[in-house]
Amino acid sequence: MNKDAIEKYTEIVDAIRIEYLSEEQNYPWIVGFSGGKDSTLVTHAVFDALLTIAPSKRTREIHIVSNDTLVESPLVISHLVAVQRAIEQGADNLRLPIKVVTTQPKIEQSFWVNLIGRGYPTPNQTMRWCTDRLKIQPSTQYIFNSVSKCGAAIVLLGVRLDESQSRRTSIEKYQNMVGSNLTPHNSLLGAFVYRPIVDLTTDEVWEILASKNPPWGGTHRSLIQLYRDAEGGECPVVLSKEDAPGCGTNSSRFGCWTCTVVDKDKSLQGFVDSGKLEYNGLIEFRDWLKSIRNDSAMRQIKRRNGQISFNLEKGKHIPGPFTIKARELILQKLLETQAQYGESLISDAEIQIIRRIWTEDLLRG
Repeated sequence: MNKDAIEKYTEIVDAIRIEYLSEEQNYPWIVGFSGGKDSTLVTHAVFDALLTIAPSKRTREIHIVSNDTLVESPLVISHLVAVQRAIEQGADNLRLPIKVVTTQPKIEQSFWVNLIGRGYPTPNQTMRWCTDRLKIQPSTQYIFNSVSKCGAAIVLLGVRLDESQSRRTSIEKYQNMVGSNLTPHNSLLGAFVYRPIVDLTTDEVWEILASKNPPWGGTHRSLIQLYRDAEGGECPVVLSKEDAPGCGTNSSRFGCWTCTVVDKDKSLQGFVDSGKLEYNGLIEFRDWLKSIRNDSAMRQIKRRNGQISFNLEKGKHIPGPFTIKARELILQKLLETQAQYGESLISDAEIQIIRRIWTEDLLRG
């Protein structure tokens, strides 16, 4: 690891230690943990900072919070769960005030319930209904509950200026409070954002992870291999609609295996190319799902509210949700894909809710 990266990491750990010991407030910390390189490095640095603090002064609660959309890329969720367990065990062994949490969307708002049950068209760049229901609502609710309980909360994010121009613009839009590392959250009253690694480059992140074993035990080799196999990066932690454009981009990334916002899921294809052929069926189903979105024969004339909509500028009718027949076909193909894949892709509870919604829609006419 080059000297600059070593010095920067040491400064980051020192800054985290100082912030943790701040006498001005003792609000809980919520670390947004996706399992990707940036959030892993933030968690690594938090551990290292805590280990320099006397046990009697470790009074601030820290929550390592991940979000499972229930349609995560299988290899990614497997990696996330394994690392969460290691972090939880490591924190327990080291007697650190760390709690590991996974948020999920309410089952009534899951991807399959909305798509197959209510017939929502597959998400695209202009209608990305999935991000709010699957990511923003579950995560922000947890933060809101923490704020309500303690009066405020501080969210630690692994965002960096080096990620992209859009990310840089978003970060620079909100300046830190004078004399503080904290920025008021743009949509969650009482929540503040702390970005410990904001000035690191991507190369520096990888240099640090490759040269330092995680303080909770083991190595970062599985994370590095995950990126190599996926041929790209991860979807970011999303806590507001302003962050949403980073969720599902046409650059290489891993996130939801069902994502139809991207033209092609390069990460799943990367896994297949690296020898994990069992994901071929998921790719084929996802591509088919994307292909039927604008098939007029698959869509109802009216929207779910009973109205008929038009785009006046283009003089075109805006179709409604998928027809019941189309929804039945999607479920059938999903179950076939699930049988071929050999692991659960949709729960029995979701199927029950889906069939109930179908019945209600048919009765309503």
